[in-house]
Amino acid sequence: MSARRAENPIPPGPRRRLPPPLRVLQFLTGLSLCAAGVWGSLQVQLGVASWDVLHAGVADRTGLSYGTVVAGVGVLVVVLSLFLGVRPRVGTLFNVVVIAVALDALLASPWLDGLHTAPVPVRAAVLAASVLSLGFGGALYIGAGLGSGPRDSLMVACHLRGWPVGASRVAIEVAVVAVGWVLGGPVGVGTVVMAFALGPVTQVAFRVLRQSPAAGT
Repeated sequence: MSARRAENPIPPGPRRRLPPPLRVLQFLTGLSLCAAGVWGSLQVQLGVASWDVLHAGVADRTGLSYGTVVAGVGVLVVVLSLFLGVRPRVGTLFNVVVIAVALDALLASPWLDGLHTAPVPVRAAVLAASVLSLGFGGALYIGAGLGSGPRDSLMVACHLRGWPVGASRVAIEVAVVAVGWVLGGPVGVGTVVMAFALGPVTQVAFRVLRQSPAAGT
């Protein structure tokens, strides 16, 4: 049995493909969960996410604006993913737009204002919930089969080459944090937690929700 088949997160048995309207609903639900996860991780202020360490480090070294760096890194990752066999689709663009709009709306709300002053156990609980939201949201939107986001495409590409989803995600996140830290990006305890926890959570989410990472190609 090949490594790829052994790591398939879908339990044995046939799975019917959802009709397009339900796939779109699944896609949007997953992206909304991802936006909520990013929002929670920002509000607890225990450390930025892995890719933001890289973005901050590159911006600091190059003098480019943060937004320019985010966009530029996104384009480079899309090109790399395409080279590895994961082509951008309509969902790749909508991934960026929907998460940005949803995240802006959540950040503008007062719901978690002041969370950064809460006791550490409360902030840690919100961070854990954010990781769960990111993992299950990612499995949902990728499994909808409309395309994966720029950075998730790397995880999908590694999976297609036989890597487990969890190990792929951890390797990518840790590598990104390491490069960003060398470039001067900020690293906190929350950064380390997300880098090592998001991969296993995402792999479990694919299995529990009976979704396939290969749907993101």
